[in-house]
Amino acid sequence: MRNATELKPGEIRLGVVQWLVRNFASVEIFLDKIEHQVQSFANYGVDFVLYPEYFSMPLLTLFPAAKERDRLVAMTSITNHLMEEISRMAHTYQVNVITGSIPELSPGGELRNATYLCKRDGSVEKYLKIHLTPYEKHAWHMVPGNKLGVFDTDCGRIGIQTCYDVEFPELGRLYADAGVQILFVPFSTDSQEGFFRVRHCAQARAIENECYVAIAGCVGYLPEVSAIEFQYGESAIFTPSDYAFPQGAVKSQLPANVESIIVSDVDLELLHNLHHRGSVRNLQDRRKDLYHLQASDKLKMPLEIDLEKTISNS
Repeated sequence: MRNATELKPGEIRLGVVQWLVRNFASVEIFLDKIEHQVQSFANYGVDFVLYPEYFSMPLLTLFPAAKERDRLVAMTSITNHLMEEISRMAHTYQVNVITGSIPELSPGGELRNATYLCKRDGSVEKYLKIHLTPYEKHAWHMVPGNKLGVFDTDCGRIGIQTCYDVEFPELGRLYADAGVQILFVPFSTDSQEGFFRVRHCAQARAIENECYVAIAGCVGYLPEVSAIEFQYGESAIFTPSDYAFPQGAVKSQLPANVESIIVSDVDLELLHNLHHRGSVRNLQDRRKDLYHLQASDKLKMPLEIDLEKTISNS
């Protein structure tokens, strides 16, 4: 972690991993690669590292079975081990690590798409993907989460949405009303069409909700695992669109289909100024006399957030 004297108030350094899917001979080799990366990010003074959705899927080759869903269920036997090791890395190297997503089983034996926030204080929190794709629902029989991915960290309040989640603007607005300043979106897309759905929606969420959005995806070709046989991605960090932000509202972006990383700073003070002095003010100028967003009773609020009170005061 950077020395405090190197930081200005509100400045956060983000690390984004564009992950190449390839075979791993063992879980230990997979974890060794992650540890090397996390240590390198720590040397760069990064506050958060974001991994892609399903970046652990190459480990399916270690769990042979006739059906892919059965392989996923078998892989959940190492989920706790993966999380314990990545949490150890986060604490050792003092970097908050967002694990992309890893399949897990619920206490009732249901398959879920889980993303873990491994904080550098050693604690771990979890987000379950709310919007499942047709493939996740029908081929893998996954079940969705029902809780917002909003978390308090040592760098402020952040949000996590997994891939398809970011294509639903209502969810992003609930996050904004809950005070999220940085939204992390791990994704996995097998085509340019799928990628651009994620990208354009992520950019829209940054602009309409006046926040930063980081997206991280897998790249490459792994025919041994049909779910990630083809992967297309261009990982990036998006900003609002106003005078204080980069032209085009893109802070950083990686080229397509190469294994690489982003290290980039974002400034929370710029968001504060935008909320109050922006050339347009998307959050303030909503016509609440004409429309409003109301969460269902089924949606569980994290952090004991009183969402209705937060919305009424925004």
